[in-house]
Amino acid sequence: MAFPLYQPGDDPGPSFAEVLRRSGGVPPAPPGPVAEVTHGTTVVALRYADGVVMAGDRRATSGNLISHRSMEKVFPADRHSGVAIAGAAGPAVEMVELFQLQLEHYEKVEGVELSLEGKANQLSLMVRSNLPAAMQGLVVVPVFAGYDLRRRVGRLFQYDITGGRYEESDFATTGSGRLHAGTVVKLGYRSGISRDDALDLAISALFQAADEDSATGGPDLVRGIYPTMATITAEGFERIDEDQVAGRFRHLVERLSTPESTASMGSAPTMDGGGPTT
Repeated sequence: MAFPLYQPGDDPGPSFAEVLRRSGGVPPAPPGPVAEVTHGTTVVALRYADGVVMAGDRRATSGNLISHRSMEKVFPADRHSGVAIAGAAGPAVEMVELFQLQLEHYEKVEGVELSLEGKANQLSLMVRSNLPAAMQGLVVVPVFAGYDLRRRVGRLFQYDITGGRYEESDFATTGSGRLHAGTVVKLGYRSGISRDDALDLAISALFQAADEDSATGGPDLVRGIYPTMATITAEGFERIDEDQVAGRFRHLVERLSTPESTASMGSAPTMDGGGPTT
């Protein structure tokens, strides 16, 4: 397909979504409810002293079945921001790819990088545009995080299925295990937490969510599959090496296997209820 040409008064500007609409590249919404959709589940993001940590489990489910054991749920949006997805896997990955293209398109057209709040607003519009599909079961609920170069601080944003955007001060979770993961982070979080402690806290949150929520995947020691983790700082988006993630998980398992840890876990209060399946 040839690249579309526009008259000066009809220029779609820096919006890649508008370019798609005018070129007829936006697919129609599905005609009715969709059954047995593959869903991604729990993702976590939290602020630390130098930026933000993002983490997501690797399991994707279709109803009570495991569809995939190694799905990626944490992606770079651009150099200084990232997005983590939960919900219908196909539309979620498509939304991330469109979001990445939108940010790149804006920077090429305008010559400057979009502000972090502007990026969060762009993703909000994309979530809202997915509402007709969400009402038919194809829900996508992302978490957006990045390093604000103007404020010199990490920032977090959560969304609902209508495109509502909410900035969180310390941490954000979404997906079916969000209540369990959020409780772990809430209990262990402190202001100015270090990078290492933030990584360990995110790992612990996903581990406990997997222990309570069947749709959330824990570490797979047999297959060597571990959650995806990344940090975003002034230096940019950096994915954490899988060997480092595996080592931290092994340390967590060893710590939880001690008699003292087992006893304390047995006496801890339990959590009732759970999140949605998307």
